[in-house]
Amino acid sequence: MTNPVLPDHQPIVQHGLVVIEGIMGSGKSTTMRFIAKALEDANQPALAIHERSDPHPVRATDALQNWFEPWLESTAAQLAARAISRWRLFADEVRLGTSIPVLDGQLFHGDLTNLFLMEASFDEIAAYCESLAQLIAPLHPLIVYLRQDDVERAVRTVCAERGEAWVKYQVEWKLKGPYAVRRNLVGLEGLISLYQDYRQTTDTLFERLNLEKMVIENSGRDWVRYNCQVLERLGLSNASVAK
Repeated sequence: MTNPVLPDHQPIVQHGLVVIEGIMGSGKSTTMRFIAKALEDANQPALAIHERSDPHPVRATDALQNWFEPWLESTAAQLAARAISRWRLFADEVRLGTSIPVLDGQLFHGDLTNLFLMEASFDEIAAYCESLAQLIAPLHPLIVYLRQDDVERAVRTVCAERGEAWVKYQVEWKLKGPYAVRRNLVGLEGLISLYQDYRQTTDTLFERLNLEKMVIENSGRDWVRYNCQVLERLGLSNASVAK
């Protein structure tokens, strides 16, 4: 991937891809938009990719009739293979472009979440994640992991903020999957239990990830401070950008 250069021939940003990860409501979309704007303000073309972008460049469930319930027509292995194929094409396209994609999830949050809901084993999920890491490694990505120490509190907070209709949507979707059904997870308490288990998985995956990465514990919601941390890691701390 070719980055614009400054007069001293130093790249503006060393990373060819930024991925924002975390559980639902952790601030992925907001952070993704902030980073994309900061890059643009620093004269670095950026491509903000929301998790709801349609078509989505890497989301494998888009090709399924039952995208909402992929377990109805796909095995975990089939979904993983389809996702890896899409990521390979995406990485090739990014290398040929000049924009830095800023992804709202999709390394963990996205098809990997579906693999978890489909009750893929940890070894299967870890192998999938390692395959993705190898595909994007040539892009020198930065993985930003938005984390909350107290998962239950984080889930209850976002559910209270987004209301009963949103909670009902999340429960009816995620607790239909094999993982939740086998464990008899129901209602808000079941959703909390699901995300506690999921976060244990992603914490381990993040720890093993052999890519440049940073973790931000953002329970305090001090977004100005968190954004400045990300800008500093991207080498934009001295850039003229809105914080």
